[in-house]
Amino acid sequence: IEREWGPHRKLALCPSGATFSQPMAQSFVEEPRLLLLCGRYEGFDERIFELHQIERVSIGNFVLSGGELPALCIVDAVTRLVPGALGDERSAQEDSFQDGETLDHPHYTRPRTFRGLAVPEVLMGGDHAQIDAWRRKQAQARTQARPTPGSHPTQPNNGAF
Repeated sequence: IEREWGPHRKLALCPSGATFSQPMAQSFVEEPRLLLLCGRYEGFDERIFELHQIERVSIGNFVLSGGELPALCIVDAVTRLVPGALGDERSAQEDSFQDGETLDHPHYTRPRTFRGLAVPEVLMGGDHAQIDAWRRKQAQARTQARPTPGSHPTQPNNGAF
């Protein structure tokens, strides 16, 4: 592949790799070429890591049948960061984890009231400074309430997954 296309940054999708993150996606989007290697069942012959410069990347602490689904996750996360890939450039800039750790604020759609739950009044008021302040506060609260990596929450989170 490299003889025909030139050098690639090579990533092996496997559970023993560094956990994929938004900062990784941001570094991958800068690469002219990525080669995603997808192992099957028991993974890769260890010798390929001795013979080639290959980074190991994981999407979490669980095992899948192969690296194809983790590769799709990486492709999607990186593609969102490619200029012009999204209709609105601000979408990717305002996503969760763009600063490395902060979650996005809650989002609401129509109708204004659904099953007795209303959109927060501040969002309906039209004061953009207040809306921005509310969004920042909500994002910080969500981030602080999020379980830390490796922890296992035992209580449901308001019906969230």
